[in-house]
Formats: sequence, structure tokens, C-alpha cells
Amino acid sequence: MILLSTISKTTLIESGVPEAAISDCGIVFRRGKTVKRKVPATIVTYSREEHHLDWCMMTKMKVVMTVVLVLAGCALMPASDNPSSPGAPVLVELFTSEGCSTCPPADALLQKLDREQPIAGVQVIVLSEHVDYWNHLGWSDPYSSKFFSDRQSDYAQHFSLGSVYTPQMVVDGTAELTGGDSQLAGQAIEKARNQPKISVRILSASTRTPAILSVHVEADPLTGSSARERAEVWLAVALDHAESQVSGGENGGRHLSHVAVVQSLTKAGDLKNGKSLDREVEVKLNPHTDAKNLRVIAFVQQSGPGHVLGAAMQRVGE
Repeated sequence: MILLSTISKTTLIESGVPEAAISDCGIVFRRGKTVKRKVPATIVTYSREEHHLDWCMMTKMKVVMTVVLVLAGCALMPASDNPSSPGAPVLVELFTSEGCSTCPPADALLQKLDREQPIAGVQVIVLSEHVDYWNHLGWSDPYSSKFFSDRQSDYAQHFSLGSVYTPQMVVDGTAELTGGDSQLAGQAIEKARNQPKISVRILSASTRTPAILSVHVEADPLTGSSARERAEVWLAVALDHAESQVSGGENGGRHLSHVAVVQSLTKAGDLKNGKSLDREVEVKLNPHTDAKNLRVIAFVQQSGPGHVLGAAMQRVGE
């Protein structure tokens, strides 16, 4: 593909392109990068064979020149020059329990955020972390772990809370709110969208054996004010979808469903001293786990836990 350094409606008309095929151009290309302008945009495609413009005989052309101009209504993300970028990653953690009667609406909100991606310019990356302190009240949550209860307690200290509660949502490690409050969740996600991000990449995620998942992860060095801090790279292995028929406790008789239910959270390494990370990590799996129902989430977080500086998600085998 040959990209023009500048392009305008007048230029194309003077070159012989039919006016009916052109609308006002709102994006120019400069060395492969898109530059937004305050006018509408269009898509223009034409071919050139020697000195003759031919709009039909595409199979005979010797040179193809395609200029793709993105509709002005599609926002260009500051995190990427690629209009097809999923947006700035924002990590949304939900601390929940199947023993908590107010948690199902929060579980449903997390599924909606994951499925619909409703915030413009954001890739919402979700984690469902089931705590274990409800387990003595009539129902033992099969997805719960003390590890997640401890992680929530660390957040409570970070946010200067007097105690833990469910459902609790934590957005990018910088905001906490009641897990079922969609309005507050949206506001927190939009605020997190505008924070600087570092690039995190999952290059591969595949099972070596039914009990071993191999993940290749990369993370760029810390930048700006974060460069003076120390951050940790974490890998979460989660079930894409999980269900339970609850027979006791506050949700007795209900059929519950969840998304991105974390099975393990493994520290892959540290980011410090201006260095990047490039590492292959092996994670143990329950051998009965269906690998097709797994996703991997990698994220960089300041120690504490603190601010999440970057994140990525990939389904196993993709």
C-alpha cells in the first residue's frame, strides 16, 4: 500500500478521480500515521495503470493506491495510531461471593462490561475474585479463595477503609465502589481511561499438558513519574464462564453465573530501573479444566496493591 503524504478533494479531482466518488477528506496520512482533522471523512479507493485511471479493471493494475479515511465519528485513541485499537485497557476487579445476596447484580454488571464494552475508547478487562469469608454462612463458594480475601484486605488498607465488604469493585487500583453501581463504575472507568498506560502484551497462551499453561508475556519499562516506583507484573488465569446452582445461604435456590472467575494469580516478575520484561511463565492448572474456557489477563501494578499501569487479555489458544 502506498500512502499519500497529503490528500484533498481538489487534488483527487484534478488527478482525474470522479467527483461523485469523493466526499470531503477528514484524515491525512503522513508516513503511515493517521492525523485527525475537524472535517468529515470518507473512504477513497482507486487504481492507476500507467497514466490511465481505471475504476473497474482492478485485476490488470500495476500499482494500487488505497487511502482509507476513517469516519470522523470514530475517535482516534491517544494510546495507539491504529484506529482498530480496542482502546485504553482498564482493569476492573470485582470482589464477590455466591453466599452474598447483593452480589448477583454486581456479577451481572461485570458480565455486561465484559460483553458490551460500553465505554468509548476503553477496553474493559474484568476479573471476578471470589472471597471466602462468606463460606460459613450456609454455602461454600466453589470459586472462593483466601488469597482473594487477603488481596481485598490489602485494598481496604490502600483505600483507608475500616473493613472489607461485598460486592466491591476496584477500577485500575485507583478507585473503589459498590460493585453493582453502574453509574459510579462508568465514571471510574472513564477517569481511568485518561491515565498514562504502559504497553503489556501476551504473545502466547497455550497448554503444554492438561495441567500446565504456558504464557509468554512482555511489558514495557515504567515511564514518567512511575519510573521511580517499583511495579509487579501479574498473570491471572480465569474461567471465561462459570455457573453454580446454589443450595444454601442467602442465595439458596438461585442459579448464578459469572465471568472471568480467577483461578490463580501468579507474579511473573518486577519492573524497575527502567527495564522491560519478557518472560515465559508456566502456570499450574486443574487437569480437569477445559482450556477452551480459559482467558489470561496480564497486568502491571504498583506494589501495595496500587495503581494498575497497564493490562492485556487473551483467551487461551488464540
